[in-house]
Parts: sequence; C-alpha cells; structure tokens
Amino acid sequence: MRLHDLRHTCVSLLLDLGVPPHIVREIVGHSDIEVTMKVYAHTSLNEKRAALGKLGDALG
Repeated sequence: MRLHDLRHTCVSLLLDLGVPPHIVREIVGHSDIEVTMKVYAHTSLNEKRAALGKLGDALG
C-alpha cells in the first residue's frame, strides 16, 4: 500500500463522515477546493439512495 492510497482513503472517509469539503481541503493541503471535489468527492451509495428517496417522496 502506498502513502497516497492512505491519503485518498482518509479524504474519502472524511467527506463520507460529513466533514465540509473546505475543511478537508485545509487538512490535506490542496491549493484549490476543485482538486478535493473532483478527485476525492465520490458520491456514496447511501447518499444516492437518500437523494432518490427524497425525489420519490416529493413525487408522492
């Protein structure tokens, strides 16, 4: 396992735990939040389910 793999896991977990992206960006030292969001912010399956559930509720 490479150090970069651990860093990627750390960032992904922080985002999944609901830590605001600008805080995660500061922790890992990205110069631009776009890097944090493009590379690391993968939508989790639970977030997709929740979003689709909300859509279903809204459509009745």
